[in-house]
Amino acid sequence: MTLISLMRTVSAGALLAATILISTPGAYAQAAGGNGGWFVPKAAHPDAPPPHPVQRRVPVSAPEEEDDSAPAEQQQAPPVLPLPPIPAPPTIAKASPPPTAVIGVINVQAVMQISSAWQEIQQVLGARRDRLAQAVQREEAAWRGEQQKLQAQARTLTSDQIQLRERHLQERRAKDQHDFGNQARVIQEAAQVAMHQIERELEEPNGIIAAVAAAHNMNLILHAEQVVLHVGGQDITEEVGTQLNKTLPHVFIPDDGVDPEQLARSGKMPTTADEQRQAQGPQAAPAAAPGESVLRQHH
Repeated sequence: MTLISLMRTVSAGALLAATILISTPGAYAQAAGGNGGWFVPKAAHPDAPPPHPVQRRVPVSAPEEEDDSAPAEQQQAPPVLPLPPIPAPPTIAKASPPPTAVIGVINVQAVMQISSAWQEIQQVLGARRDRLAQAVQREEAAWRGEQQKLQAQARTLTSDQIQLRERHLQERRAKDQHDFGNQARVIQEAAQVAMHQIERELEEPNGIIAAVAAAHNMNLILHAEQVVLHVGGQDITEEVGTQLNKTLPHVFIPDDGVDPEQLARSGKMPTTADEQRQAQGPQAAPAAAPGESVLRQHH
């Protein structure tokens, strides 16, 4: 690789900035990515612009020449296919009607704004993301400095010396990409660990939403975004937020620099794998996945 080719490679700024932008929780969301993704209030983070779709060239075979002599009706007529008989459904005996719906509504985003645990997540992990971004900027400036220094000294160096220093710059850039990407992953997974505690506290069958609904004899809870009109007594958002602060004022957040995946392998606490096995039950297939979080569906 020559000096000119090195200068034409992707700049360190674009490379290192991409590392942060891809991994920061857009934050957490898409959490979970990811995904799976997981809930992030819209008010907390502006929507990230959608990624540009990757266009792939797909070979398309040349269309067969149409027979101009055939009538238009013949060319467009659907094919006649077999129609096997199907059994008539049996008569089903009348059963008891379901209970009358007593409806409540909840604004999950507003609950998160009330939650002290959510605010704690924002503060602690936001500070970690800021420190990582600053480290990326410092390394970017240092990398650019080395790049400019090599460019200025190129005339006084031999070809072997130039190639050696180019290789060192490329290795440094690859190491930065790996290290910063790993740090961003650790922060994102720490956010998932913290947020999942709020999800479980709200959504489990004996969780806060179910408890508040039962207190009002409600048997159907809808998201406020899905409801055009409701009366004040049906909105349980504030009550759920208040109960959440009483029950879960703080969440466990892995310490700075602690890899959540290593923490899961240590056996010090239950893991998401244990949770999935419990959700599947003894008769469930090993590949079955638990239901998606209601919070994650509305980010």
